[in-house]
Amino acid sequence: MPLLIKKPDNVAGAAWPAIAVGMFVAFGGILFGYDTGTIGGILTMPYWLQTFSTGTIDPDTGGPGITSSQQSQIVSLLSAGTFFGALSASPMGDYIGRRLGLIVSSFVFVFGVILQTASTSIPLFVAGRFFAGFGVGLVSALIPLYQSEVSPKWIRGPIVGSYQLAITIGLLLASIVDNSTGKRNDTGSYRIPVAVQFAWAIILVTGLLFLPESPRMFVKRGQPEKAAKSLSRLRRLPVDHPALIEELAEITANHEYELSLGKATYIDCFQGNLGKRLATGCLLQALQQLTGVNFIFYYGTQFFKRSGISNAFITSVITACVNVGSTFPGLYMVEKWGRRPLLLFGAIGMAVCQFIVAGVGTGYGTEDLPAQRALIAFVCIYIFFFACSWGPCAWVVTGEIFPLKTRAKSLSMTTASNWLLNWAIAYATPYMVDPGPGNANLGPKVFFVWGGCCFICIFFVWALIYETKGLSLEQVDELYAKCGKAWQSKSFRPTVSFQEVQDLHANARQQSLADIENNAIRKKSVAHDETHAIDEKAY
Repeated sequence: MPLLIKKPDNVAGAAWPAIAVGMFVAFGGILFGYDTGTIGGILTMPYWLQTFSTGTIDPDTGGPGITSSQQSQIVSLLSAGTFFGALSASPMGDYIGRRLGLIVSSFVFVFGVILQTASTSIPLFVAGRFFAGFGVGLVSALIPLYQSEVSPKWIRGPIVGSYQLAITIGLLLASIVDNSTGKRNDTGSYRIPVAVQFAWAIILVTGLLFLPESPRMFVKRGQPEKAAKSLSRLRRLPVDHPALIEELAEITANHEYELSLGKATYIDCFQGNLGKRLATGCLLQALQQLTGVNFIFYYGTQFFKRSGISNAFITSVITACVNVGSTFPGLYMVEKWGRRPLLLFGAIGMAVCQFIVAGVGTGYGTEDLPAQRALIAFVCIYIFFFACSWGPCAWVVTGEIFPLKTRAKSLSMTTASNWLLNWAIAYATPYMVDPGPGNANLGPKVFFVWGGCCFICIFFVWALIYETKGLSLEQVDELYAKCGKAWQSKSFRPTVSFQEVQDLHANARQQSLADIENNAIRKKSVAHDETHAIDEKAY
């Protein structure tokens, strides 16, 4: 999709290096998607149930099973690990860098995969899930951070959105592998799907060894020469090219302006303008989970079985295919439509589909074949709306709304909020949906819950999501400083040069950005008048 977006004529250098780097790093999303998607199929494999069951009998099959509590524990421990991993991404990303942080994260993930592959009982399997989740949490915060910092502004949306595309591909691969091995009557039924993840980690680490560090990371460390070399590799321009010097100078000036406001602590992330951005990011990621998409990918196989659908595995593969295919138009629309219109479009479409699925599933039961087909159809339409909007766009927005000095801290917290809700949904869903004592036995009625959350998403986007299409990361800072209402952001046009702000030596703690800009304009006007007077005198 990035290839369909034409580079502006006034942009110097080559586009393909930054696109290639951003798209390759997105490969880490396969770790996220595959690990998320594979567990739903594993939990229904007869051999896995026979091996890991502690004596529970499945009332539906009469064979070995696991309790709702064990199911919640197995599925949700990955999300618990990812929550703590995402929070750890900030100190790691700032201390050892974005690129090296991703390499270390991959090794943590591999350790978790080793434990899962070796396990024959629930405790070791759950421990592996936690450590794999910790690695995925680190990766899920560091990848959008790295992508947003290396991408040109005119194509940043599709590049960061490609992370979600990789997640959907991971989910699809998990469904295919689960479907291929699920009927094996040996440990290969679950060990093959788990061990395949070694390949994803090896590919990611190998590529990262050759990629440059983020130039903004070097600016943050006070290493301008290394920043220039990194930006030169990404833009395919010599380090003394005027366009590269201008871009690097603006990044540096913006960072120094931010530092003039004071060094950033975690407490600062919750205050004032930064607090508003953090609330936006955390709510966006939390609502992405509350749309209910991971209910389908965590528990879809079991849900479709209980809904009377004969081949639930194939249905899960179909939904995964729809998820992948629908992400491609989203990568195009995020830059053509903009962030706000795309998120509103998705929220409205998802809400309608969720309520239809809930109504059909509740009103017609599991015996009506046309109702089953309608249920599958609208689940697929719902996935289309999610995959082309909230799937990629949530990562795009959270990757670009924070200033450099707090970007790693804030992005780690927004990603952690995603995983916190992911954990809560994974843990609570069996109790909400399953029949039996102590369970709510909602069945298809659970889609009323997800539909209600999608309805909330509509108002959230209107009130809090700023339009950042076409702005550099530094211009997004100006947007939040000068535009008080999200619904007014569409008309915003950047006018501040942070290099001019830097030249003024302004006291940023005592003046607003608008005041500093006015001073810069007055200074330019005075300089112009003096130059004009000298010219006239000489004449």
